[in-house]
Amino acid sequence: MASQDILIIGGGPAGLEAAKGVADLGYKAILVEKRDRLGGTPDEAQYAALTPDLRPADEALKDMIDPVVNHPNVEVHYNTLVTGAEGELGNFTIKAVQLGKEVSFQAGAVLVCTGFQHFDPGRETQKYGYYEHDDVITLVDAEKMLKAHKFVRPSTGEPPKRVCFIQCVGSRDRQIGNEYCSKVCCGIASKQAIEIRQLLPDCKVYIFYIDMRMYGYWENEIYWPAQEKYKVNYIKGIATEIIKKGDRLLVKGEDTTLRRPMEVPMDVVILSVGMEPSSGTREMAKIFGLKQNKYGFIETEGGPLDTVTTNVPGVFAVGACTGPADLEDTVSAAGLAVMKAIAAVRKAEPATA
Repeated sequence: MASQDILIIGGGPAGLEAAKGVADLGYKAILVEKRDRLGGTPDEAQYAALTPDLRPADEALKDMIDPVVNHPNVEVHYNTLVTGAEGELGNFTIKAVQLGKEVSFQAGAVLVCTGFQHFDPGRETQKYGYYEHDDVITLVDAEKMLKAHKFVRPSTGEPPKRVCFIQCVGSRDRQIGNEYCSKVCCGIASKQAIEIRQLLPDCKVYIFYIDMRMYGYWENEIYWPAQEKYKVNYIKGIATEIIKKGDRLLVKGEDTTLRRPMEVPMDVVILSVGMEPSSGTREMAKIFGLKQNKYGFIETEGGPLDTVTTNVPGVFAVGACTGPADLEDTVSAAGLAVMKAIAAVRKAEPATA
């Protein structure tokens, strides 16, 4: 028998927005999440504040989670990992494991909201010394400290006097195959630079970049304030090596504006790591037979005019599982996916006499 229930895989921002949209339109949303809590990557990675408005991430996530868990049309399943699927639009059977027990769900359509993972800088080369030097960290590591309102040198526990960001680590890199821009890293680095300066007014902060790519209104919301109000130093340059020199790090590279080598001492180096498909995204693509692009993200069928429809009728992909995306992209895509999923299951429902 055909079903009009919508199954949503992943309880991050994409899944939360999708579940709320389905439920608000009077349909049943079945939300399955592999962890024991909702919130996705922003919760799991302990984001401090969102880009670009610096709103506390916990507060924003609460505003997304509360309407879902309290909605009569939403059924949330925690600790649930999707392991298989069969059927077609209007009549999918999704198999899963929930706390060691096999379960199954019936749904008319499926929304894949499995997000992304942060690039592991140790996978590229060791020129950045991420696994070698305690004071070389990532945006994710920095975010956790900023959430605790305590930004320090990991090696000493003391506040740093000089901090730099290195952009495009794991993005725009043909050698490792990640040729794409991850969209948000420049903005997040600028946001974190502001937060560091707010916590440590005497700390000098630098951002070494190939090109600064500010997203939409972020130019005026974070880029110019970072420079003009918080005195963050933006340097167009390429870092080629990070070595230990005394009790500091020495960043070697080239200042491409002045066309000369540079060697600058730093207390903390923050690697602006990009986005890659999550293991969940790759696994769901395999389970549902979804096409993936050359980078492993789920490929959608409609180009810029339809960013959620996949090659499998009744299965839609939302947000960063389709490629680098910020929260605005993700929430917008969730709304589109909800409308398309509901339209699809309504059309699939046999006409009654």
